[in-house]
Amino acid sequence: MNVIKKTITLADGREITIETGKLAKQADGAVEVRMGGTMLLATVVSAKEAGEGVDFMPLQVEYKEKFSAAGRFPGGFLKREGRASDYEILTARLVDRVLRPLFPDNYHADTFVNITMYSSDGVDIPDALAGLAASAAIAVSDIPFNGPISEVRVARIDGKFVINPTFEQLEKADLELMVGATYENIMMVEGEMNEVSEAVLLEALKTAHEAIKEMCVAQKELAEEVGSTTKREYCHEVNDEDLRADVKAKCYDKAYAVAKAGCADKHWRQDSFDAICQEYIDALPEEERDEKTPLVKRYYHDVEKEAVRRCILDEGIRLDGRKTTEIRPIWCEVDYLPGPHGSAVFTRGETQSLSTVTLGTKLDEKILDDVLNQGRERFLLHYNFPPFSTGEAKPVRGVGRREIGHGNLAHRALKRMFPDDFPYVCRVVSDILESNGSSSMATVCAGTLALLDAGVKMKKPVSGIAMGLITDTESAKYAVLSDILGDEDHLGDMDFKVTGTRDGITATQMDIKCDGLSYEILEKALLQARDGRLHILDIIEQTIPAPREDYKPHVPRIVTMTIPKDLIGAVIGPGGKIIQGIQEESGATVSIDEIDEGGYIEVAAANKESIDKALSMINAIVELPEEGKVYPGTVRSIMEFGAFVEFMPHRDGLLHISEIAWKRLDNMEASGLKEGDHVEVKLIEIDKKTGKYRLSMRALLPKPEGYVEPERKPRGERGPRREGDRRDRGPRREGGDRRDRGDRPRREPRTEE
Repeated sequence: MNVIKKTITLADGREITIETGKLAKQADGAVEVRMGGTMLLATVVSAKEAGEGVDFMPLQVEYKEKFSAAGRFPGGFLKREGRASDYEILTARLVDRVLRPLFPDNYHADTFVNITMYSSDGVDIPDALAGLAASAAIAVSDIPFNGPISEVRVARIDGKFVINPTFEQLEKADLELMVGATYENIMMVEGEMNEVSEAVLLEALKTAHEAIKEMCVAQKELAEEVGSTTKREYCHEVNDEDLRADVKAKCYDKAYAVAKAGCADKHWRQDSFDAICQEYIDALPEEERDEKTPLVKRYYHDVEKEAVRRCILDEGIRLDGRKTTEIRPIWCEVDYLPGPHGSAVFTRGETQSLSTVTLGTKLDEKILDDVLNQGRERFLLHYNFPPFSTGEAKPVRGVGRREIGHGNLAHRALKRMFPDDFPYVCRVVSDILESNGSSSMATVCAGTLALLDAGVKMKKPVSGIAMGLITDTESAKYAVLSDILGDEDHLGDMDFKVTGTRDGITATQMDIKCDGLSYEILEKALLQARDGRLHILDIIEQTIPAPREDYKPHVPRIVTMTIPKDLIGAVIGPGGKIIQGIQEESGATVSIDEIDEGGYIEVAAANKESIDKALSMINAIVELPEEGKVYPGTVRSIMEFGAFVEFMPHRDGLLHISEIAWKRLDNMEASGLKEGDHVEVKLIEIDKKTGKYRLSMRALLPKPEGYVEPERKPRGERGPRREGDRRDRGPRREGGDRRDRGDRPRREPRTEE
């Protein structure tokens, strides 16, 4: 067994090891990546031939975390891992976005990358190692790849940048970025931050790239020792260079003219471009048409792409006629729907989001039960992208990876501006009704408007913008595009989304498709994005300058309170009986949770009366009885010597027969009290040893004139004892102690026969 290992040492002394040759040897490539007690296994397998008619890279990246890695059982009845969680999908997307552009353009074989976490110590975050593991698996295989790459997480903690922070360290960070890159270029960025400046973001990217370079060097050394630097030969495309040249000669000028027309109508542009291609196909000899049509479409795509890019670089004209820094027309409206607790429409050009806000109680919290992440989430954001938004005739299916990824970006953009002490659970839903570029940024803007419409006191409003890039390495020309169209994203070199407030950036996502992107271009893109972001914020604030003063009438009202920890059980009751009774009687929803300060209670209802009733019932339970205070009570039981009265919820006290009236009562029948009677009593004593309560009714009655309290004789003068009194039973017999029974024979123990 030829096992080869490489070690990477981080700046803080922690080590990452890459090992191959021991596990999964039938895969094209397999590596173990370890950091502390965390271990990932990455494998890659690629088919030898491409599928018929496939002209793209069919790459599938999967990331999976085993519950056994953390010594846990999966939830549910089956007790086995099920569908991928959102966290696993987002991690797989991070890896996919870096790997995909680096496979050769003409490589079309089915390729599967699987990354599995088999061990975790709960200290180091495994997703930061997934990109390194995937790339290393490809590096030790014979699959053609223009890498290696790696990914790291960079966080700013107490003003210092930390590479691959631990879970504990990350909680203190005000900036968190996942960065993917080759040795030469940054390929992918995604993260969130607490209103940082453009300069701080650039510094974080540089710090991350330096760490990635060391990881790329280690992978190259590993590949050399394995002997995998020679890659497999393949032929997945059959080309006709004469046909390619002919398509360009006959179609380029026509495509350039459509690009230069600067028409804002997406459908007109697409129909015009398609007509140029179809005209060429129709002109082909009929006997060659079927054979050459797939090649013509591929070559024409390249011609269209070049025409659009040259038009932007040479003449500064974009597909819809805008300048490079110009934002599409925006209109927005709040309170668009009467039913939701908040709603808004945000439309920018041909991209439109209808967003709603729903406010709920603690019972609506999202429960997180991932392998390494358990807890609850109070701010949710969901993004939906139906096919009709782009005019496609397709059925609406379940939520895809793209929708989870776009929703996560918008969630990151808004969550740091969500109020810290907000009593409600909040869900934002963005439905994309039209799409032509940057629907995730439209979601951020529409989400801000809907939150303000719902009366959520956001720290600051947030807007977002997507930036594009067109570059020409030969002429060194480049153009940074603000508010890109879908076509500009597809035909361009960069998709750079930036969200933030007036004071700084809250989230970002960037994908690079070109070789080489200087920090000068990145800085220009960030500053241009800031101008666009502020322009959109101006429009948002004109639409709704501040959050609504109050919630809408149909929003459930929530009141919170804190009680001592030792009273939590009293409010809940055995089996939840008391808290359920409070909810049934008041009509309010009551939830209780233990926090450091005590028991945190939320009371929610649609009307004030229900809340007040529930609060009074809770207060009655948690209120401590006071000696000398008068309480309304209910007779619960009658005894010979008095009655037990419930004077506070679930608190009974003894009303002795002598404390019912000033006159002497011979028996309880003379008192006239019955079970269920409502009486007023005074708490006259709390026994400090037993905690029992003595109550009195007569203390609330006027004392009769001339009343004299009967004297209680000393115990020794209270008359002769009754027959059989212990003190009249004569002397104990000798040896009468229970522990010394004299001559009485002991019983023999029984034995089993």
